[in-house]
Amino acid sequence: MPLISQRAEDMPASPIRKLVPLAEAAKARGTKVYHLNIGQPDLPTPQVGLDALKNIDRKILEYSPSDGYRSLREKLVGYYDQYQIHLTPDDIIVTTGGSEAVLFAFMSCLNPGDEIIVPEPAYANYMAFAISAGAIIRPVLSTIDDGFALPSVESFEALINERTRGILICNPNNPTGYLYTRKEMNQIRDLVKKYDLFLFSDEVYREYIYTGSPYISACHLDGIEDNVVLIDSVSKRYSECGIRIGALITKNKRLRAAVMKFCQARLSPPLIGQIVAEASIDAPRQYATDVYEEYIERRKCLIDGLNKIPGVYSPIPMGAFYTVARLPVEDSDDFCAWCLSDFEYEGETVMLAPASGFYSDPSKGRNEVRIAYVLKKEDLQRALVVLSKALEAYNNRTK
Repeated sequence: MPLISQRAEDMPASPIRKLVPLAEAAKARGTKVYHLNIGQPDLPTPQVGLDALKNIDRKILEYSPSDGYRSLREKLVGYYDQYQIHLTPDDIIVTTGGSEAVLFAFMSCLNPGDEIIVPEPAYANYMAFAISAGAIIRPVLSTIDDGFALPSVESFEALINERTRGILICNPNNPTGYLYTRKEMNQIRDLVKKYDLFLFSDEVYREYIYTGSPYISACHLDGIEDNVVLIDSVSKRYSECGIRIGALITKNKRLRAAVMKFCQARLSPPLIGQIVAEASIDAPRQYATDVYEEYIERRKCLIDGLNKIPGVYSPIPMGAFYTVARLPVEDSDDFCAWCLSDFEYEGETVMLAPASGFYSDPSKGRNEVRIAYVLKKEDLQRALVVLSKALEAYNNRTK
Protein backbone atom coordinates (compact mmCIF):
# COMPACT_ATOMS: atom_id res chain seq x y z
CA MET A 1 0.00 0.00 0.00
CA PRO A 2 1.47 3.43 -0.94
CA LEU A 3 2.46 5.69 1.92
CA ILE A 4 0.75 9.01 2.48
CA SER A 5 2.86 12.18 2.59
CA GLN A 6 4.86 13.31 5.56
CA ARG A 7 2.93 16.56 5.35
CA ALA A 8 -0.30 14.63 5.91
CA GLU A 9 1.27 12.71 8.79
CA ASP A 10 2.34 16.00 10.40
CA MET A 11 -1.04 17.67 9.93
CA PRO A 12 -2.67 17.98 13.37
CA ALA A 13 -6.21 16.85 14.05
CA SER A 14 -8.57 19.68 14.93
CA PRO A 15 -8.87 20.05 18.71
CA ILE A 16 -12.27 21.60 18.05
CA ARG A 17 -13.64 18.72 15.98
CA LYS A 18 -11.68 15.63 17.02
CA LEU A 19 -14.19 14.73 19.73
CA VAL A 20 -17.14 14.85 17.31
CA PRO A 21 -17.47 11.03 17.07
CA LEU A 22 -17.82 10.84 20.87
CA ALA A 23 -20.40 13.63 20.81
CA GLU A 24 -22.38 11.87 18.09
CA ALA A 25 -22.29 8.64 20.08
CA ALA A 26 -23.53 10.48 23.17
CA LYS A 27 -26.41 11.95 21.20
CA ALA A 28 -27.25 8.50 19.81
CA ARG A 29 -27.59 7.31 23.40
CA GLY A 30 -30.11 10.08 24.00
CA THR A 31 -27.78 12.46 25.87
CA LYS A 32 -28.14 16.18 25.21
CA VAL A 33 -24.78 17.78 24.43
CA TYR A 34 -24.10 21.46 25.11
CA HIS A 35 -21.67 22.52 22.39
CA LEU A 36 -19.18 24.93 23.95
CA ASN A 37 -16.38 23.62 21.74
CA ILE A 38 -16.81 25.50 18.47
CA GLY A 39 -17.23 29.13 17.44
CA GLN A 40 -20.48 28.62 15.56
CA PRO A 41 -22.78 31.50 16.54
CA ASP A 42 -26.42 30.56 17.15
CA LEU A 43 -27.62 34.09 16.41
CA PRO A 44 -29.49 34.66 13.15
CA THR A 45 -27.88 35.73 9.90
CA PRO A 46 -29.00 39.24 8.81
CA GLN A 47 -32.36 39.10 7.09
CA VAL A 48 -31.01 41.11 4.14
CA GLY A 49 -28.47 38.34 3.56
CA LEU A 50 -31.09 35.61 3.73
CA ASP A 51 -33.36 37.59 1.42
CA ALA A 52 -30.55 37.96 -1.12
CA LEU A 53 -30.06 34.19 -1.04
CA LYS A 54 -33.77 33.49 -1.51
CA ASN A 55 -34.10 36.00 -4.34
CA ILE A 56 -31.18 34.95 -6.52
CA ASP A 57 -32.43 35.33 -10.09
CA ARG A 58 -29.79 33.93 -12.41
CA LYS A 59 -29.88 31.51 -15.28
CA ILE A 60 -26.21 30.58 -14.76
CA LEU A 61 -24.22 30.26 -11.54
CA GLU A 62 -20.96 31.29 -13.13
CA TYR A 63 -17.37 31.69 -12.05
CA SER A 64 -16.72 34.99 -10.33
CA PRO A 65 -13.48 36.97 -10.78
CA SER A 66 -10.55 35.31 -9.02
CA ASP A 67 -10.22 38.24 -6.61
CA GLY A 68 -13.98 38.41 -6.01
CA TYR A 69 -16.69 40.67 -7.34
CA ARG A 70 -15.68 44.30 -7.45
CA SER A 71 -19.08 45.35 -6.12
CA LEU A 72 -18.40 43.35 -2.93
CA ARG A 73 -14.91 44.78 -2.61
CA GLU A 74 -16.26 48.32 -3.05
CA LYS A 75 -18.79 47.74 -0.27
CA LEU A 76 -16.06 46.34 1.95
CA VAL A 77 -14.10 49.58 1.50
CA GLY A 78 -17.02 51.41 3.11
CA TYR A 79 -17.25 48.82 5.89
CA TYR A 80 -13.56 49.22 6.79
CA ASP A 81 -13.77 53.01 6.66
CA GLN A 82 -15.89 52.97 9.81
CA TYR A 83 -12.90 51.41 11.60
CA GLN A 84 -10.49 53.98 10.16
CA ILE A 85 -9.00 51.32 7.90
CA HIS A 86 -8.72 53.17 4.61
CA LEU A 87 -8.48 50.94 1.54
CA THR A 88 -9.22 50.77 -2.15
CA PRO A 89 -11.05 47.83 -3.76
CA ASP A 90 -7.74 46.73 -5.25
CA ASP A 91 -6.27 46.26 -1.75
CA ILE A 92 -8.88 43.55 -1.07
CA ILE A 93 -8.87 39.98 -2.38
CA VAL A 94 -11.98 37.92 -1.62
CA THR A 95 -11.14 34.42 -0.42
CA THR A 96 -12.92 31.20 0.42
CA GLY A 97 -13.25 32.02 4.09
CA GLY A 98 -10.58 33.53 6.31
CA SER A 99 -8.89 30.13 6.26
CA GLU A 100 -7.95 30.43 2.59
CA ALA A 101 -6.70 33.95 3.25
CA VAL A 102 -4.26 32.61 5.86
CA LEU A 103 -3.19 29.74 3.61
CA PHE A 104 -2.62 31.97 0.56
CA ALA A 105 -0.73 34.50 2.70
CA PHE A 106 1.59 31.76 3.94
CA MET A 107 2.02 30.25 0.46
CA SER A 108 2.87 33.67 -0.98
CA CYS A 109 5.16 34.94 1.79
CA LEU A 110 6.95 31.86 3.15
CA ASN A 111 9.36 29.38 1.66
CA PRO A 112 9.64 25.81 2.98
CA GLY A 113 11.61 25.97 6.22
CA ASP A 114 10.80 29.62 6.88
CA GLU A 115 9.58 30.47 10.38
CA ILE A 116 6.79 32.61 11.78
CA ILE A 117 6.43 33.61 15.42
CA VAL A 118 2.98 33.11 16.92
CA PRO A 119 1.81 33.97 20.45
CA GLU A 120 0.21 30.86 21.92
CA PRO A 121 -2.32 29.54 22.70
CA ALA A 122 -3.40 30.22 19.12
CA TYR A 123 -6.09 29.19 16.67
CA ALA A 124 -5.29 25.57 15.94
CA ASN A 125 -5.59 25.73 12.15
CA TYR A 126 -2.68 28.16 11.88
CA MET A 127 -0.45 25.14 12.46
CA ALA A 128 -2.22 23.23 9.69
CA PHE A 129 -1.81 26.10 7.24
CA ALA A 130 1.88 26.46 8.13
CA ILE A 131 2.44 22.75 7.53
CA SER A 132 0.63 23.05 4.19
CA ALA A 133 3.08 25.80 3.21
CA GLY A 134 6.12 23.91 4.54
CA ALA A 135 6.68 26.64 7.13
CA ILE A 136 7.48 26.32 10.82
CA ILE A 137 5.62 27.99 13.67
CA ARG A 138 7.81 29.19 16.51
CA PRO A 139 5.57 29.73 19.51
CA VAL A 140 6.02 32.45 22.10
CA LEU A 141 3.95 31.57 25.15
CA SER A 142 1.42 33.74 26.91
CA THR A 143 0.01 32.54 30.21
CA ILE A 144 -3.37 32.40 31.86
CA ASP A 145 -1.93 34.01 35.00
CA ASP A 146 -1.10 37.12 32.94
CA GLY A 147 -4.52 37.04 31.27
CA PHE A 148 -2.76 35.93 28.04
CA ALA A 149 -1.14 39.34 27.52
CA LEU A 150 1.45 39.72 24.77
CA PRO A 151 4.76 38.08 25.78
CA SER A 152 7.76 40.34 26.20
CA VAL A 153 9.66 41.83 23.28
CA GLU A 154 12.71 39.94 24.53
CA SER A 155 10.90 36.61 24.17
CA PHE A 156 10.12 37.47 20.53
CA GLU A 157 13.66 38.56 19.78
CA ALA A 158 15.05 35.37 21.30
CA LEU A 159 13.31 33.45 18.50
CA ILE A 160 14.26 35.66 15.57
CA ASN A 161 16.89 34.24 13.24
CA GLU A 162 17.77 34.23 9.54
CA ARG A 163 14.74 32.00 8.78
CA THR A 164 12.20 34.24 10.53
CA ARG A 165 9.81 35.79 8.03
CA GLY A 166 6.86 37.01 10.02
CA ILE A 167 4.74 37.40 13.12
CA LEU A 168 1.15 36.18 13.26
CA ILE A 169 -1.40 37.58 15.69
CA CYS A 170 -5.14 37.21 16.20
CA ASN A 171 -6.74 40.35 17.60
CA PRO A 172 -9.15 40.05 19.38
CA ASN A 173 -7.78 36.63 20.08
CA ASN A 174 -9.12 33.19 19.40
CA PRO A 175 -8.91 31.16 21.67
CA THR A 176 -8.26 33.46 24.66
CA GLY A 177 -10.45 36.51 24.00
CA TYR A 178 -7.46 38.77 24.69
CA LEU A 179 -7.37 42.22 23.06
CA TYR A 180 -3.95 43.67 22.31
CA THR A 181 -3.36 47.16 23.69
CA ARG A 182 -1.99 50.09 21.74
CA LYS A 183 1.34 49.65 23.54
CA GLU A 184 1.50 45.98 22.59
CA MET A 185 0.60 46.69 18.96
CA ASN A 186 3.31 49.34 18.82
CA GLN A 187 5.80 46.81 20.19
CA ILE A 188 4.82 44.40 17.43
CA ARG A 189 5.14 47.20 14.86
CA ASP A 190 8.64 48.01 16.07
CA LEU A 191 9.71 44.36 15.79
CA VAL A 192 8.25 44.07 12.30
CA LYS A 193 10.02 47.24 11.23
CA LYS A 194 13.34 46.40 12.87
CA TYR A 195 13.62 42.96 11.28
CA ASP A 196 11.58 43.66 8.10
CA LEU A 197 9.04 40.94 8.79
CA PHE A 198 5.53 40.30 7.55
CA LEU A 199 2.76 40.93 10.07
CA PHE A 200 -0.15 38.56 9.53
CA SER A 201 -3.07 39.93 11.54
CA ASP A 202 -6.28 37.92 11.89
CA GLU A 203 -8.97 40.44 12.90
CA VAL A 204 -12.22 38.58 12.24
CA TYR A 205 -13.62 39.39 15.72
CA ARG A 206 -13.29 43.20 15.61
CA GLU A 207 -17.04 43.65 16.21
CA TYR A 208 -16.74 42.02 19.62
CA ILE A 209 -14.65 44.22 21.91
CA TYR A 210 -15.90 44.63 25.48
CA THR A 211 -13.56 47.23 26.91
CA GLY A 212 -13.12 50.96 26.66
CA SER A 213 -9.74 50.41 25.02
CA PRO A 214 -9.72 51.14 21.30
CA TYR A 215 -9.44 48.50 18.62
CA ILE A 216 -5.98 48.83 17.11
CA SER A 217 -5.76 47.19 13.71
CA ALA A 218 -2.46 46.23 12.13
CA CYS A 219 -3.58 48.60 9.37
CA HIS A 220 -3.41 51.48 11.87
CA LEU A 221 0.33 51.00 12.45
CA ASP A 222 2.51 53.60 10.77
CA GLY A 223 5.59 52.72 8.78
CA ILE A 224 4.87 49.04 8.03
CA GLU A 225 2.08 49.37 5.44
CA ASP A 226 3.79 47.01 2.97
CA ASN A 227 4.48 44.45 5.71
CA VAL A 228 0.88 44.01 6.86
CA VAL A 229 -1.39 41.21 5.69
CA LEU A 230 -4.87 41.57 7.19
CA ILE A 231 -7.03 38.44 7.44
CA ASP A 232 -10.80 38.86 7.63
CA SER A 233 -14.06 36.94 7.29
CA VAL A 234 -17.80 37.55 7.41
CA SER A 235 -18.34 34.24 9.23
CA LYS A 236 -18.56 35.58 12.77
CA ARG A 237 -19.92 39.10 12.35
CA TYR A 238 -22.94 37.97 10.31
CA SER A 239 -23.31 34.35 11.53
CA GLU A 240 -22.36 33.24 8.02
CA CYS A 241 -19.74 30.57 8.66
CA GLY A 242 -21.20 28.37 5.93
CA ILE A 243 -20.99 30.80 3.01
CA ARG A 244 -17.16 30.72 3.17
CA ILE A 245 -16.35 34.34 2.38
CA GLY A 246 -13.19 35.93 3.73
CA ALA A 247 -10.64 38.48 2.61
CA LEU A 248 -6.90 38.96 2.33
CA ILE A 249 -6.01 42.64 2.52
CA THR A 250 -2.65 44.23 1.84
CA LYS A 251 -1.25 47.42 0.33
CA ASN A 252 1.80 45.47 -0.86
CA LYS A 253 1.27 45.33 -4.64
CA ARG A 254 3.92 42.68 -5.22
CA LEU A 255 2.33 40.45 -2.59
CA ARG A 256 -1.15 40.97 -4.06
CA ALA A 257 0.15 39.87 -7.46
CA ALA A 258 1.61 36.73 -5.89
CA VAL A 259 -1.60 35.92 -4.01
CA MET A 260 -3.58 36.34 -7.23
CA LYS A 261 -1.69 33.44 -8.81
CA PHE A 262 -3.05 31.14 -6.10
CA CYS A 263 -6.50 32.70 -6.50
CA GLN A 264 -6.43 32.03 -10.24
CA ALA A 265 -5.33 28.43 -9.65
CA ARG A 266 -8.44 27.82 -7.51
CA LEU A 267 -10.47 29.80 -10.05
CA SER A 268 -12.89 31.82 -7.90
CA PRO A 269 -14.35 32.35 -4.44
CA PRO A 270 -17.93 31.16 -3.85
CA LEU A 271 -20.45 32.96 -6.06
CA ILE A 272 -23.50 32.54 -3.83
CA GLY A 273 -21.51 33.36 -0.71
CA GLN A 274 -20.45 36.67 -2.21
CA ILE A 275 -24.04 37.58 -3.03
CA VAL A 276 -25.08 36.94 0.57
CA ALA A 277 -22.03 38.71 2.05
CA GLU A 278 -22.49 41.81 -0.11
CA ALA A 279 -26.13 42.11 0.91
CA SER A 280 -25.28 41.56 4.58
CA ILE A 281 -23.05 44.63 4.68
CA ASP A 282 -26.29 46.62 4.41
CA ALA A 283 -27.74 45.03 7.57
CA PRO A 284 -29.22 47.74 9.81
CA ARG A 285 -27.00 49.01 12.61
CA GLN A 286 -29.46 47.57 15.11
CA TYR A 287 -28.48 44.07 13.98
CA ALA A 288 -24.88 44.58 15.09
CA THR A 289 -25.99 46.32 18.30
CA ASP A 290 -28.30 43.48 19.27
CA VAL A 291 -25.66 40.84 18.58
CA TYR A 292 -23.03 42.77 20.55
CA GLU A 293 -25.29 43.26 23.56
CA GLU A 294 -26.20 39.57 23.55
CA TYR A 295 -22.52 38.58 23.67
CA ILE A 296 -21.93 41.02 26.53
CA GLU A 297 -24.61 39.22 28.54
CA ARG A 298 -23.34 35.78 27.60
CA ARG A 299 -19.79 36.69 28.53
CA LYS A 300 -20.85 37.84 31.99
CA CYS A 301 -22.98 34.74 32.47
CA LEU A 302 -20.17 32.37 31.50
CA ILE A 303 -17.22 34.03 33.24
CA ASP A 304 -19.11 34.65 36.49
CA GLY A 305 -20.36 31.07 36.43
CA LEU A 306 -16.97 29.53 35.66
CA ASN A 307 -15.22 31.37 38.46
CA LYS A 308 -17.82 30.17 40.96
CA ILE A 309 -17.02 26.51 40.26
CA PRO A 310 -14.43 25.23 42.78
CA GLY A 311 -10.97 25.04 41.22
CA VAL A 312 -11.94 26.72 37.94
CA TYR A 313 -10.39 30.00 36.82
CA SER A 314 -11.01 32.11 33.76
CA PRO A 315 -9.61 35.58 33.11
CA ILE A 316 -12.13 38.07 31.71
CA PRO A 317 -11.92 38.01 27.91
CA MET A 318 -11.95 41.47 26.38
CA GLY A 319 -12.94 40.42 22.87
CA ALA A 320 -14.25 37.69 20.56
CA PHE A 321 -16.56 35.09 22.14
CA TYR A 322 -14.13 32.64 23.69
CA THR A 323 -12.25 32.13 26.89
CA VAL A 324 -9.53 29.74 27.97
CA ALA A 325 -10.26 28.44 31.46
CA ARG A 326 -8.13 26.44 33.86
CA LEU A 327 -9.84 23.36 35.31
CA PRO A 328 -8.99 21.30 38.42
CA VAL A 329 -7.90 18.33 36.28
CA GLU A 330 -4.50 17.03 35.19
CA ASP A 331 -5.49 16.14 31.64
CA SER A 332 -8.23 18.15 29.95
CA ASP A 333 -8.06 15.95 26.84
CA ASP A 334 -9.05 12.97 28.95
CA PHE A 335 -11.66 14.97 30.85
CA CYS A 336 -13.30 16.34 27.68
CA ALA A 337 -13.44 12.86 26.14
CA TRP A 338 -14.79 11.37 29.40
CA CYS A 339 -17.57 13.97 29.52
CA LEU A 340 -18.84 12.60 26.22
CA SER A 341 -18.15 8.90 26.63
CA ASP A 342 -18.77 8.19 30.32
CA PHE A 343 -20.72 11.03 31.89
CA GLU A 344 -24.19 12.51 31.87
CA TYR A 345 -26.12 14.53 34.42
CA GLU A 346 -29.87 14.35 34.14
CA GLY A 347 -29.44 13.25 30.55
CA GLU A 348 -27.04 16.07 29.60
CA THR A 349 -23.32 16.65 29.12
CA VAL A 350 -20.92 19.29 27.80
CA MET A 351 -18.50 19.38 24.88
CA LEU A 352 -15.38 21.51 25.39
CA ALA A 353 -12.21 21.99 23.33
CA PRO A 354 -9.04 20.81 25.13
CA ALA A 355 -6.57 23.70 25.12
CA SER A 356 -3.59 21.46 24.37
CA GLY A 357 -4.63 21.62 20.72
CA PHE A 358 -4.06 25.37 20.70
CA TYR A 359 -0.36 24.97 21.52
CA SER A 360 2.42 23.69 19.23
CA ASP A 361 3.63 21.60 22.16
CA PRO A 362 0.67 19.43 23.25
CA SER A 363 2.17 19.13 26.72
CA LYS A 364 1.13 22.76 27.27
CA GLY A 365 -2.34 23.71 28.42
CA ARG A 366 -3.03 20.25 29.80
CA ASN A 367 -5.39 21.59 32.46
CA GLU A 368 -7.01 24.22 30.22
CA VAL A 369 -10.00 24.26 27.88
CA ARG A 370 -11.36 26.71 25.36
CA ILE A 371 -15.02 27.56 25.82
CA ALA A 372 -17.10 29.40 23.23
CA TYR A 373 -20.01 31.37 24.63
CA VAL A 374 -22.16 30.96 21.53
CA LEU A 375 -25.23 29.52 23.30
CA LYS A 376 -28.16 31.47 24.73
CA LYS A 377 -27.84 32.38 28.41
CA GLU A 378 -30.29 29.74 29.60
CA ASP A 379 -28.21 27.04 27.91
CA LEU A 380 -24.97 28.53 29.24
CA GLN A 381 -26.35 28.49 32.77
CA ARG A 382 -27.40 24.88 32.43
CA ALA A 383 -24.08 23.93 30.83
CA LEU A 384 -22.26 25.46 33.81
CA VAL A 385 -24.27 23.26 36.18
CA VAL A 386 -23.46 20.19 34.10
CA LEU A 387 -19.76 21.14 33.93
CA SER A 388 -19.63 21.56 37.71
CA LYS A 389 -21.21 18.13 38.20
CA ALA A 390 -18.83 16.62 35.64
CA LEU A 391 -15.75 17.96 37.41
CA GLU A 392 -17.01 16.68 40.74
CA ALA A 393 -17.73 13.21 39.34
CA TYR A 394 -14.46 13.06 37.37
CA ASN A 395 -12.31 13.92 40.36
CA ASN A 396 -14.19 11.47 42.62
CA ARG A 397 -13.73 8.46 40.31
CA THR A 398 -10.88 6.90 42.30
CA LYS A 399 -11.86 8.12 45.75
